[in-house]
Order: sequence, then structure tokens, then C-alpha cells
Amino acid sequence: MPDAPQTTDDADLARARTGDTAAFAALVRRYQDRVFGFILRMIDTREEAMELTQDVFLKAWQALPAWRPEARFSTWLLQIARNATIDHLRRRTVSFAPLDDGIDLPDPAPGPEARYASLQQHERLLAALQRIAAEHREILLLREVEALSYGDIATILGIPEGTVKSRLTRARSAVLQHFRPCTGERND
Repeated sequence: MPDAPQTTDDADLARARTGDTAAFAALVRRYQDRVFGFILRMIDTREEAMELTQDVFLKAWQALPAWRPEARFSTWLLQIARNATIDHLRRRTVSFAPLDDGIDLPDPAPGPEARYASLQQHERLLAALQRIAAEHREILLLREVEALSYGDIATILGIPEGTVKSRLTRARSAVLQHFRPCTGERND
């Protein structure tokens, strides 16, 4: 999802930094779905994602007076979301189960065969994402779902752009290793 026009963000940010809660509320409305979606895909628990999203905006509000506009607001906000999510994942124990351990994927609503197959494939992909390391999952989500540039991802993760590219390659490989056994594809 592309950023809102920069001038709108700039105007709201300038007012919010002086304590204007209505301006900050406009920023929250503009970015809450994007932040929530990123967190939800990282932790796969709706209630926890809702709580973390609220925490992210609270942290952003508290840190806003010290924010330096070297990075776009959306990039800074996703960095806060990423850090909060990683902290959350560190606090909870995550167990990774192989895909062939009898995971019962929910059946989608009845519909044409093509839609059914597509939904099943989507569920398998989400399940495969949950089985790879959080480091790989987050970089895939930032690039493929959030459509961020390598530079923005490097800023969020605090790593060089070249490292982003190599991690993305490893992440794609990891998710494919977990996805292919479900689809019957061979690794030849």
C-alpha cells in the first residue's frame, strides 16, 4: 500500500508534534490497517495483533516530539511495529511444527473449484510462513506484502541494503521448502 501524499503526512505530523491529537488521529486512521496487517501476519493472533497495534501508536505518539524526518513516517511507524512484534515474539514461546503433522486447514466457503484451490493454496502459504523463522517472515512481509523498497526495509531493520537482499533470498527459499511439500511440487 503506497504512502499517503507526503504533504498530507507532513501537515498532520507538524500539527501532531505540537500536541494536536486530531492531527495524530488522522495519521492513525491513515496507517492503522497497514500496521495491524503487518503485525497480524507476523504473529497470526488477531487479539494480540490488535493490542500490539494500539501499543505501536501509543509509542509513536510518545516518541513523536523526538522524531526526525530523515525517514518517511510510514517507515518509522513500521519500524516501531516491527520492534514491538519482535519483543512480543521473544516473550512468547513459539513452536514450529512440520506441515505434515496433520494440520487441519479450514475449508473455505463453497464456491467454484478454482476459488477453492486458490484459497487452499493461500492457507498453505500462510501456514508455511508461520513455520519459518520470524526474521525471514518479517522480511518477506515487508517486501512482498507491504511493498517496501530495499532501502526502506534496510532502515526498518537497521541493516545494509545488501543484507536485505540476501536475507530476502534465504527467506524465499525457506518458505518454499515448507510450501512445496504441501503442493506436491518437487525441488528438482
